[in-house]
Amino acid sequence: MANDRIDPIHVSQNRQQPELMLSAVLHLMSHYTARDGGGGACLKLASVIERHLKALAGLPGLSPVLRATCQQLSEQWAQDVERALPRPQKTSFLSRLMAREADHA
Repeated sequence: MANDRIDPIHVSQNRQQPELMLSAVLHLMSHYTARDGGGGACLKLASVIERHLKALAGLPGLSPVLRATCQQLSEQWAQDVERALPRPQKTSFLSRLMAREADHA
């Protein structure tokens, strides 16, 4: 994905550039929405957006309103990422036992 190469969190060792980070997260969000309409959301992109918002929320020089907004949005994106993660398939004890027996046969 083209956005893998552009991650201002890693590019900027000095995280005191909120304008750059805010610009990047808005850019990423626009790609996420455009991609969502064309065949499913990208879990990796959503995770990067969540990390950017979390980093912005932690910047001390940001206005309180912007910090609170970034924190709230970060939590919402984190929930979306968690919901989108594949769930481990539950198997019953009997099916695991039968699979184990089949492997040893």
